[in-house]
Amino acid sequence: MYLDFFNLREFPFRLTPDTEFLFMSHVHARAKAYMDYSVWNREGFVVITGEIGCGKTILLKKLLTELEDEHFLVAKIFQTQLDEVEFLQAVLVEFGLNPFNAKKVELIDMLNTFLVDSYREMKQLVLIVDDAHNLSQKALEEIRMLSGLETQKEKVLHVILVGQPQLNTMLDAPELEQLVQRVRLRFHLRPLGADETAEYIAHRLKVAGTTRTDLFTPETMSVIYKYTGGVPRLINTLCDTALTVAYADDLPTVTINVLKEALDELQWQPYERRASSNRTGKPAPKGDHSQTVREQDKLIAGIGNRLNQMDSLVPSLSLISDRMASIEALLTNIVALLRQGKTEHEIPSRKSSGKER
Repeated sequence: MYLDFFNLREFPFRLTPDTEFLFMSHVHARAKAYMDYSVWNREGFVVITGEIGCGKTILLKKLLTELEDEHFLVAKIFQTQLDEVEFLQAVLVEFGLNPFNAKKVELIDMLNTFLVDSYREMKQLVLIVDDAHNLSQKALEEIRMLSGLETQKEKVLHVILVGQPQLNTMLDAPELEQLVQRVRLRFHLRPLGADETAEYIAHRLKVAGTTRTDLFTPETMSVIYKYTGGVPRLINTLCDTALTVAYADDLPTVTINVLKEALDELQWQPYERRASSNRTGKPAPKGDHSQTVREQDKLIAGIGNRLNQMDSLVPSLSLISDRMASIEALLTNIVALLRQGKTEHEIPSRKSSGKER
């Protein structure tokens, strides 16, 4: 679209989490350091929370690229709307086992045996759960049990839970006190500050290949921060829209006027106003992007669940399809025979009627 026009090698503000574009702000560096500490120092349990779009998933992907080693065995759980049995099955599948014909007790035994045997083989075992705020309390309890596996000096399994702020509320429930006591570090990933927002934009443009420093005029930075609140995903959305508007109008630079047009197209209000509406429980204003993102996340999760259910029905549907085909063929034969029999009976009847007349 606008790559050649702005002399860019690739799109700088894609919403997909690309580790090449990772911007290490102060808080992102701290969160990443806590993840590293959990894995490399075998310290067991870390919880990272943050608002939607603040960069949690891209940090996880960055960590995973560093764990691509034969000494690490990593279970990555990104679909978390599971009960405790489904969760255990998902973990076992990630570790390369086949758990689908086992009962819960067998699943736990299978997983514990695998973890202990792998540890004896000098493997470092890591469980990473994204969107952990969607886990049921029973699934979190299973994580607590797994995290209890340890030697005299260190944990057998290292757990990293990542989720939205409500994960903290879940963990603070009295029923999960034992789980919280096993958590070594908890950290909340906040949005970028005003200065960091400008640095973030410059960083992504540089990675995308531009040598220009004036692609966005300086006065646009404060407006971008005002309407995005420093949330990286929202910054990406607004900046990409602004570049598209500039390209469509054949303008070489994103100015305040271009940015206002982009905001009109997105129908955004200032971030604080939208966030305040969400906190008070009132309906979000039309065009509220964060609300849209939440709805899309829920929709995608629901679709994922439906697809999993449909996958499990494939063998049965195939069998039903074969049987229907057989029934259809049988009915066709029956209809043909009935028609043949009807014709044979009709012919003499017509002849006899003629004689009577």
